Amino acid sequence: MKNIALDRLPLALTLSLLIALSWSSEGFAATSQALTYSPLARAQQIHDDLLALDAHVDIEIPGQPSSYVGPDGLSKVAPEKMQSGGLDAAVMTVAVGPKPRIAEGYAEAKQIAEAELAAVDMLIADPDHQMVLARSAEQLLDAHAEGKKALILGLQNALIFGQDAGAVDQYFDRGVRVFAMTHMGHNDFADSSRPLFDADLGSREPDAEHGGLSDLGRAAIGRVNALGGIVDISQLSKEAALEVMALSSSPVIASHSNVRALTQVSRNLSDEEIDRIGETGGVIHVAPFAGYLFDSNDPKIDAEIKTIRRAAGIDETYLYPFELYWEIQDPVVKAAFLKGIRGLLGPINLDTMLDHVDYIAKRIGTEHIGIGTDFNHGSGIEGFQDASEAFNVTKGLIERGYSDADIAKSWGGKFIRVWRKAEQARTAGAPEV
Repeated sequence: MKNIALDRLPLALTLSLLIALSWSSEGFAATSQALTYSPLARAQQIHDDLLALDAHVDIEIPGQPSSYVGPDGLSKVAPEKMQSGGLDAAVMTVAVGPKPRIAEGYAEAKQIAEAELAAVDMLIADPDHQMVLARSAEQLLDAHAEGKKALILGLQNALIFGQDAGAVDQYFDRGVRVFAMTHMGHNDFADSSRPLFDADLGSREPDAEHGGLSDLGRAAIGRVNALGGIVDISQLSKEAALEVMALSSSPVIASHSNVRALTQVSRNLSDEEIDRIGETGGVIHVAPFAGYLFDSNDPKIDAEIKTIRRAAGIDETYLYPFELYWEIQDPVVKAAFLKGIRGLLGPINLDTMLDHVDYIAKRIGTEHIGIGTDFNHGSGIEGFQDASEAFNVTKGLIERGYSDADIAKSWGGKFIRVWRKAEQARTAGAPEV
């Protein structure tokens, strides 16, 4: 029997219906279901039951100034926000931006990484948070079963490794399980989707330095596979991403990537990359990041972005409209630039993000969709500003017709599937987890 929305029926008819249903045990069950059912209640039940995992958030270091915290001064994935939004797990990513590829730059990158690892240690050590570090898929599931929040360590930008592919082992030993080779700018391991612009020199890196991965990069991917880690292709150049997927012995993830066909941004995924992820069993985690979700199909918008960037004195060739705004030295010019770009793009809401989900689902199927917010690094849109609004994603997916099973898998199940595949692909002689 289909559910009946009793609250929409006249009172007399509702009473008659309840009396009729009560004549049998089946009727009693149907009555109970009818009385409690609503789309909102269904969404809440689904969200309460599933394991909600965010595949990519940046780490906020306590005491350090940040422009990415919420109006309340808290991280967008603070424990209390995870709790209120029903977010059960998050990949906390040790990440650094571009640094000079010299001894001092490598040392600085490692120093930042250590500070971020220490910040995660502090979160886990606080008994009030009820958080654990998950080093395996089973530990993640165990934490969820025990009602605890789970943190998984990720790493973004092999600059942290210096020039040593063996450093993968060191960070795996520290608990890192998700490895992304690049951030902004090429490094010794791979080409980035976002070549670096040097404001001091007024020049930009070539689009490709290695043509994909370097020998160091191929060695690093081999070590991640051997150890049972997860390879993350977000931020890689298209050539590097395709090479990684050809090389990797287990499926990859894109931890925070959107669709280039909908938003022409270089770090969004091309159709070729999306198709290959589907063919190899990987997962694309869509991000609520306004700068990667705006409608770029209007040539007038593209022209205006270039005009605004030119007026601010920064490189106009970047497809990502906000790129390099930190290079603007004059605070008045910077404020005018940000206001101009935000006004041009307009408000970006959850529906826009779900358009990207729909695109991927139609192209390669729902088995390859996840959620990765990039919170604490500028991400956040209307309806999904921080972890406290995670439930809105579930509600939005229901409204778009996704099944309960698809929603549960998108929130965490598909990440777990890839993680288990990676663990199964560990080579003989790899250290035990």
